[in-house]
Amino acid sequence: MAKIDVAIIGPGNIGSDLMYKVMRSSCLNMKLMTGIVLSEGIKRAAKMGIETSINGIEAVLAQDDIRIVFDATGAKAHLEHAPLLQKAGKIAIDMTPAAVGPYVVPCVNLDALSQEMNFNMVTCGGQATVPIAYAVNRVADSSYTEIVSCISSKSAGPGTRANIDEFTETTAKALETVAGADRGKAVIILNPANPPLLMTNTIYSIVKNPDQERINRSVREMVEEVQKYVPGYRLRTPPIFDGNKVTVIVEVEGAGDFLPKYSGNLDIINAAAVRVAEKLAVERLMKEKGSDAMSAEKEKG
Repeated sequence: MAKIDVAIIGPGNIGSDLMYKVMRSSCLNMKLMTGIVLSEGIKRAAKMGIETSINGIEAVLAQDDIRIVFDATGAKAHLEHAPLLQKAGKIAIDMTPAAVGPYVVPCVNLDALSQEMNFNMVTCGGQATVPIAYAVNRVADSSYTEIVSCISSKSAGPGTRANIDEFTETTAKALETVAGADRGKAVIILNPANPPLLMTNTIYSIVKNPDQERINRSVREMVEEVQKYVPGYRLRTPPIFDGNKVTVIVEVEGAGDFLPKYSGNLDIINAAAVRVAEKLAVERLMKEKGSDAMSAEKEKG
């Protein structure tokens, strides 16, 4: 199968884990890992035979064949990168809180956004909870949704710790704009337990139509959708009903590609990003195949 060339900007933990996931893909080719210093991530990618650079985004812009770019740097950097990537006609998958493009949660709204050129991956908590919040809302009409995302302290790096306010604000907004709740709230807890615990997410919804059968079915179907790209995503507690309040708990175990399995919070956002890239790649490859077929027919004619 043909593949589309991709690059990763930012060779840290997120970028390194993304690299392993991209390398498993049937439609993405891990073409370039780039940063701004000769870091361990750059050295790791080079040892695996991947082209590397310390010229940052300039190395990406210099290669016309790179069509999808994962930006695993920071919000400030992505604000600078986004217009450059758009001008170069490259699709940007934003792993930062910059939110230049729309929030995307693959199993919820990717189909409606496939023509965009910049995709924001929300937050790890958003990727874990928005699908369930959406599943409840689509059959029960949520007037309020609150999520509590509990992650291992060891899987919360300096970026996560420095951006907790942004995490809560962004996730709450996604509960409204993507999941459809009238009002949303998000809380993050860093659990210092040792050995580290898996990521656990509790979703509380106040609903207008508490049809238990429909909610149960909708949640089960959504869990199955997420599991297609995050196998370690599972229902820990099926919907619990208390009048018009619905409570669901899900946990996420990472794939262990580069990061530990308890880092499900980082694994799910990376897996979601690769899911977005793969869908876009397949659509473009099919479109190009169709165009080539039409050109061949015209030549025959």
